[in-house]
Amino acid sequence: MFDYSDSGVTLTTVLDTRRDTKEGLYPVKVRVTYRRIQKYYSTGKTMSLVDWEKLPVTKSKTWIGIRNEIQLTTDRVKDQVKDLIKQDNFSFDNLNNRLGKGLSNTLNTVFIAKIEELQKSGKVGTADWYRYTLRSIILFERSDIDLKLFKGEKFKDTAMSGANRVSFAQITPTWLKRYENHLLGLGKSYTTISIYIRALQVVINYAKSTGFIKASQYPFGKGKYEIPQPEGRNIALTIADIGKIVKYECETDTVSMCRDLWFFSYLCNGANITDICKLRYSNIRNGEICFYRQKTVAKAKRKKLICAFITPEMQEVIAKWGNKSRAPEDFIFPFLKGNETPTDERRIIKNITHLMNYRMKAIGEKLGIGHITTYTARHSYASVLKRSGANIAFISESLGHNDLKTTENYLASFEQEERVKNAALLTNF
Repeated sequence: MFDYSDSGVTLTTVLDTRRDTKEGLYPVKVRVTYRRIQKYYSTGKTMSLVDWEKLPVTKSKTWIGIRNEIQLTTDRVKDQVKDLIKQDNFSFDNLNNRLGKGLSNTLNTVFIAKIEELQKSGKVGTADWYRYTLRSIILFERSDIDLKLFKGEKFKDTAMSGANRVSFAQITPTWLKRYENHLLGLGKSYTTISIYIRALQVVINYAKSTGFIKASQYPFGKGKYEIPQPEGRNIALTIADIGKIVKYECETDTVSMCRDLWFFSYLCNGANITDICKLRYSNIRNGEICFYRQKTVAKAKRKKLICAFITPEMQEVIAKWGNKSRAPEDFIFPFLKGNETPTDERRIIKNITHLMNYRMKAIGEKLGIGHITTYTARHSYASVLKRSGANIAFISESLGHNDLKTTENYLASFEQEERVKNAALLTNF
């Protein structure tokens, strides 16, 4: 029943009598055979041998409904098999990837599957970027949709609704350029645009590997659409500016805490707020704080241990704002308890980062030294060392970078600064 065969692939719907259920029933499955290998895909239905034999000719409304449901499942498998054969890309791995995630020919389903996969593995921050990207694509396609529909539990339903689905066929080099211009029009930086489009590229790469799109349809690459590379921003401060921040008279304890944690980040090899929140007293060894960057530890093959010498100023910050128990398993700073879910942990760290950015921006404005963020501390750490003559290899190791190119990008604005200063010397008659 429900047979199909093409290019060496055979598909048929069978009653799998190899093992029965407790009720004495057998599962109905779609059997796919290729190169003498058989794989079975569940239809979610079970029945007896007698009912199976009657199913093709039954006139019962109930069993006709069951037969139609089996037909729909079979057609779903058959459609994927036919499409893979048409793309000359059939394999059980590709078929399993398609069926296992319930994919269709839309971006939305692949994005949602990717988001759920990242959330299950605890990568909540990365899942957020994929969510923001999908939301921005839907908003680009539909200007009439309410942004509130993307909040919380409503996100998946909104993203998967028929009116909001975006097909892979729509994503052409021209579409990508229009999307880039749309984001620029919204005031997004090229850094944000690059992150969004790289998330989209991961989804397109998956579609290509599983045969949803042909190689000729792939929109990225030379002569097609190339993802913009954001230029390094000159956000590093001078040592004099950092001195002004340290000496700033804070109006409240909250401002003082934000300023001190920013300074701690600067002194701790430019550690980001996630790393600082996750530091434990057990990370302190022989007068140094040793840790792995949360941003890269999961994906880097070679895990780089970062060690920052604990200066007297860092000691003061820990003494003032740190946990007083100092047990090895305790966090140095009392923002996390250790029993949070990945989502709660992400929320807490985001709130602290937002608070610090808000307070540091105000300090920067009052001191007249521009916009200060938590990220400024990291860039300032690298640039101050460079200005002081430190070896770029040492700076790269201290930042936890896996290659010097990344460090050079950090220091690009400093290098330009030096060129401008040196050019002025040529006419200093």
